[in-house]
Amino acid sequence: MPFIPHTASDLSEMLAAIGVSDLDALFDEIPPALHNRSQGHLPPALSEMALSRLMSERADRDRGVLSFLGAGAYEHHIPAPVWEIAGRGEFYSAYTPYQAEASQGILQVLYEYQSMMAGLTGLDASNASLYDGASALGEAVLMGIRANRQVKNGLVLIPASVHPHYRQVVFTLTHYQGITVRELPFDPLTGQISTTSLAEFSKGEVAVLVIPQPNFFGVLEEADDLTDWAHEIGAVVVGLVNPVSLGLLKPPGEWGKKGADIACGEGQPLGAPLSSGGPYFGFLTCRKAHLRQMPGRIIGRTRDREGKSGFVLTLQAREQHIRRSKATSNICTNQGLMTVAAAIHLSILGPDGLGQVAAACIANTRALVEKLSAIPGVKPLFDAPFFHEAVLTLETPLTMEGVLDELAQKGIAGGYPLQTTYPALAGELLVCATETKTPEDIDHFARALGQVLNAAAGEGGEG
Repeated sequence: MPFIPHTASDLSEMLAAIGVSDLDALFDEIPPALHNRSQGHLPPALSEMALSRLMSERADRDRGVLSFLGAGAYEHHIPAPVWEIAGRGEFYSAYTPYQAEASQGILQVLYEYQSMMAGLTGLDASNASLYDGASALGEAVLMGIRANRQVKNGLVLIPASVHPHYRQVVFTLTHYQGITVRELPFDPLTGQISTTSLAEFSKGEVAVLVIPQPNFFGVLEEADDLTDWAHEIGAVVVGLVNPVSLGLLKPPGEWGKKGADIACGEGQPLGAPLSSGGPYFGFLTCRKAHLRQMPGRIIGRTRDREGKSGFVLTLQAREQHIRRSKATSNICTNQGLMTVAAAIHLSILGPDGLGQVAAACIANTRALVEKLSAIPGVKPLFDAPFFHEAVLTLETPLTMEGVLDELAQKGIAGGYPLQTTYPALAGELLVCATETKTPEDIDHFARALGQVLNAAAGEGGEG
């Protein structure tokens, strides 16, 4: 859709209507030192034809690569009907309508999405999405703080095995709110949360515990034991989960004796293509007791005065256009189109289909780890169950970037170098295999990695 900005005449008319002489006067509350009028970093304007060609070239970068890269964004098969339906004109908009503008169709789709996410996580209620998984975790942590006011210091425990970018978002959102965030170390043998590190915390001291399942290393945590420990000391449990894994794993609402209180995560695996990093969406569910602390909007089903069934924005208690002073974030919209795709995706797969996808992910990752570990100098780092990612140690004179560059020349995205965010893990590589990988793909990757490592060790060559 073409975008037509305001003309100079439009601006003059609007400024005159509000009694302001020019834009500088309109924004006079902003100190001059913060003004930045330079746009030198922007490239020259392009014609429509040149712009279309540029975008096609960039889109092509997503194709033609055999990817074993996960680390928070995952390649899954998307059934053809998903975007055939989501791309219809009735849905195809990045804009999320407010109550007066929302059609019954979009409200019903969001209601169905909420119902499926609540069922998938085993909790009572879901909102209609957030920007992404990182912001969903940030909002879940703030929600847990508000729901646990008896803990005065607002201490949040977040494992170092949570996605590094997610942790950065949590720190950013909590830093100026008097909330203390402590990182929990991971066990070097298993990659799981170090349970010995929990001994220093006592009852009434911790407001929120975040449990990733699986964690950033692909490792499965002892979610039942961690949930029970947190509840015994009076902490709210936030489960950070991969939605595809819930096709097989126990949902957060059933962890331990009472279940997690809040669940969140990245919804991209549910029908959103990788697309060089977005748009994705975050999901957030909770127990009914915490419903009024939930950010975003919640769609409900009701009846009109004639008894006809319909859908309506039921609750948006934390949105800034409702209660600006008590708004919990600057998120007053959702990733509507992505949730439409997720609702279609889930409805097509069904519980059995999602379970089959999860089982294929586990089987393929096990096969991948087995094949790669047969290469001299390659071995798994952690001894613990995993989902669709695993950490491998590579003994090679090459840097990890060198290994990945060599693989890239062979058309393979070989994984995520952990030294990027974990300096102590300079020789470790995070690899991923979803249901999209065939035995031939895995064999091809194993042969290519073997050639790269052998060539580097001077024991062979490309042949």
